[in-house]
Amino acid sequence: MNKVILCGRLTRDPDVRYSQGERQTAIARYTLAVDRRRGRNAQQGDQTADFIQCVAFDRAAEFAEKYLRQGTKMIVTGRIQTGSYTNRDGQKVYTTDVIVEEQEFAESKSASSQGGSGATFAGSFHESEAPAPAAPLQDAGDGFMNIPDGVEDEGLPFN
Repeated sequence: MNKVILCGRLTRDPDVRYSQGERQTAIARYTLAVDRRRGRNAQQGDQTADFIQCVAFDRAAEFAEKYLRQGTKMIVTGRIQTGSYTNRDGQKVYTTDVIVEEQEFAESKSASSQGGSGATFAGSFHESEAPAPAAPLQDAGDGFMNIPDGVEDEGLPFN
């Protein structure tokens, strides 16, 4: 089984390109900074994050282009794919990428704009879905959040 689940922040905006040919395919590349658990023997100054290369295709890539920005906290599910190529200097270069199958926001937009403190799960958006740009949710004063205009009732988890 080849399954990867990562939670981290984008190190920069996704790099999105389109393939040439009869059917153009969107290809998004981005890097997630994923925190490491610090061991007992960890020294001050040790690297505390891994930088994982992620590649998304088609609708997942279009979603990344439209909604993902540097610093966005994401949960990515996918598979590891290794490869190699020969660079211009004739040296063989080995690659390891996570091929994105699903990507979800790991915090609300307001939490990410506040530097990531008080992170709350904002919901999931899989590659087959594209959310409408949402206005910030407002507290109705009774402990419930108002539902923004344009949200379909069928998408809510209750009737």
